[in-house]
This record gives sequence, structure tokens and C-alpha cells, in this order.
Amino acid sequence: MSTTSSISLRTLGNSDLQLTPIGFGAWAIGGGNWEFAWGPQDDDESVAAIHRALDLGMNWIDTAAIYGLGHSEEVVARALKTTSHKPLVFTKCSMRWHDDRSIYRSLKSGSLQEELEGSLRRLGVETIDLYQIHWPNPDSEIEEGWETLARFRKEGKIRWIGVSNFSVEQMKRVQQIAPITSLQPPYSMLRRAVEEEILPYTQANGIGVINYSPMVSGLLTGKMSAERVAALPADDWRKRAVEFNEPRLSRNLKLVELLREIGSGHGVGPGVVAVAWTLHNPAITAAIVGGRSGQQVEGVAPALTFRVNDEEYKRINDFLAANPV
Repeated sequence: MSTTSSISLRTLGNSDLQLTPIGFGAWAIGGGNWEFAWGPQDDDESVAAIHRALDLGMNWIDTAAIYGLGHSEEVVARALKTTSHKPLVFTKCSMRWHDDRSIYRSLKSGSLQEELEGSLRRLGVETIDLYQIHWPNPDSEIEEGWETLARFRKEGKIRWIGVSNFSVEQMKRVQQIAPITSLQPPYSMLRRAVEEEILPYTQANGIGVINYSPMVSGLLTGKMSAERVAALPADDWRKRAVEFNEPRLSRNLKLVELLREIGSGHGVGPGVVAVAWTLHNPAITAAIVGGRSGQQVEGVAPALTFRVNDEEYKRINDFLAANPV
């Protein structure tokens, strides 16, 4: 899969950004020793993972200032300096950190100004293609935050502005200030809450959707087992996550076997089927896939072109309905 010609691009919301159906998510490459870490990570492996993703045709990278407390953005910059590809670069703001590595949240104008300057510096770019409010909190500051992002856009420091983890009510509030280009929600076959109100709202209002955790943070890749979950490093946040613990874990691993069966007929792994399931929803523009090594990226890259058919989609939904937690 070295050619990009068969990959159809999708327009993100009201923007001129043309995205491949999946892009590289840079959360896990932030490294260890922070509140939402995935355990230790080798930076050379991370750079190799990004290069492999770009070589295989992905044309965008999604990171955030908070990932590894600035470290993920620095690793992305290192990868960009050593490749001829020119991917779109997306990052996020609102989560900050103190010197003791504890995290706080702010959408105050002055705070966002510091964040933007920090991200531009770490990423080594003059303009960020999509700048997103990472979390809508403090809720009382989202109008101030959104006004500030709209101003940054007028100043030319960012090309488009988006939100992440916002409710319909919060999107309505900021839409009155400036149009939302995109929403980034969690969405997977195990986290479907956005189907009810949020996705219909984005579709009705021309807001692009980039979903995160389509493989539920590695759970649906086919590489997870009860033993592997038990052996996760102490500073891997997944150790505390509900889907990685009983009673849900056993059901989820059974689901993976169904995804494996569907994928085997097409020569793709369970993780690719999991991503394709989310892309089957017409409200989804593109999905974020993480990768901590070139090999992991290769495993999920077929999701650039693979799609589930209606019958396979129904089989998965029937299993979920028959096996509630």
C-alpha cells in the first residue's frame, strides 16, 4: 500500500482541508510520566511511526500541547524535519501544566496566547492548520476561548478552528461567535453516545467530525489479551479505564474475535474493521489512529481504503445489542 492514488480525500466541514480517511494520532507518543500517559515511549520509534504513516498515505497528524506536556509536539516537529511529506498539522489547547507536572485548565485569552506561541515554537511551524479547544472547561470560559481562537485565525496564526469533546449546547453557544470547522469526539463501537444528538447536529450544521479512539485505545486491535492488560505499565492510564477491566473486558475481547473473523475475509486485522465501522457513519469525516511504531501503523493503514459493507456493519451491531454490559 505505497500508493495514495486509491485513497479518496474528504473535505473537513467548512474548510478547504482535504483529509485522508484516517490520520496519525500523536497522544501515545507523548511518552510517560504524566497524568494521561501510555507508559514509556522511545522517541526514535515515534518518529519512525510518523514517517511510516506519511509514506503509506496519511496526510494529517493530530496532536495536543498536553500530550507528554509538550513532548508530543516536539516529536512531531522532529519527524516533519526529516521527511519530504508535508502533512496537515492539527493541535489542541486548554490543558496546561505546572512545573510539578500537575495539570490545570484555562480558556482565558492570555493563557491561550501563551499556548499558541508554545505550540508554534515546539512544532516548528508558522501556521497551525487546525487549532482545537481540547476540552470545554472551564465551561464558563468557552466563549472567551472561542473568541480568542477566531482572533488568532484573523491574525493568520491558525487556518481553521475546531472543538473537541463539546456537547450540542456548547457548540450552539460558540457557533454564535464564529463557525465551527470541526468537532473531535470519542467514537467507537464501544462508545456510541454521540450518535444520539451530537452527530445529527454536526451533520445538520456542516461541522466536520474527526473521531478519536476508534479502536478504543488499542483494545480492538487484536493485540490485547487479559494477560497483556494486566501487564500494562503502572503509569498507563488504560489500567484504570472501564473497558479494560471486568466485567467489560471479557465481552470486548469476544467482540475482537468477531472483528477478526470479518477482517480475515478481506486480509485485514480487527483494528482496521473497528476503524472502518466508525467511518461507515456518514457524519464522520475522518478517524484518528495512533501508532507507537512503524509496525503498528502498518497494521492499521489498510483503513485508508478498507470499508465494511452493510451486512458486516449489521453483524457487529447485532453482536453489541445481544451482548450488552
